[in-house]
Amino acid sequence: MLVVGLTGSIAMGKSTVTAHLRTRGIPVFDADAEVHHIYRAEAVPLIEAAFPGTTGHTGVDRTRLSEALARDPKALARLEAIVHPLVRQRERAFLVAAAKSGHEIAVLDVPLLYETGLDADLDVVMVVSAAADVQRARVLERPGMTAEKLEQLLSRQMPDAEKRRRAHFVVDTNGPPADCWRQVDAIVDSLSGRRAEAFARFWAKA
Repeated sequence: MLVVGLTGSIAMGKSTVTAHLRTRGIPVFDADAEVHHIYRAEAVPLIEAAFPGTTGHTGVDRTRLSEALARDPKALARLEAIVHPLVRQRERAFLVAAAKSGHEIAVLDVPLLYETGLDADLDVVMVVSAAADVQRARVLERPGMTAEKLEQLLSRQMPDAEKRRRAHFVVDTNGPPADCWRQVDAIVDSLSGRRAEAFARFWAKA
């Protein structure tokens, strides 16, 4: 089974790509969604121990956690040391299940794919990208988003140009969804018969 990574900065159009991949029957792991699950489950006691007062009866209180991170420059690294291994466990379980189901391709949708070094454990990486002005316009249409928040988010991510440089494939989402889908179809079709090594090397064993 080929293990494909999908990444891209905020508002670049990853959701459009993942939705189309699923229509083709390709399983997609949504790292952001899994973090939300983790914040209601196994991460709760660990985060409470590291950041007292940031959890409640429903799990991690994101507002309180954000406030704790803002007070301490080193706090984000401590949080990532808790969350990233838990996400990795879920990625492994997802890929093992996909392989057992006979899928030829499985996709890990991870916003911080390059930043966490995950690319070393994949067969292929796709980067979703759009022009900076298009990205900015999309972000600022979201409720509660501001230019300042966008800059803060981008400061924690690898620049889009570097992601594009390192990618095996780039999906340009400047145009209409149909154009994006055609690009994704061409990429997926090109992967047929490609040698798959990452699953057996990095994921099949605990």
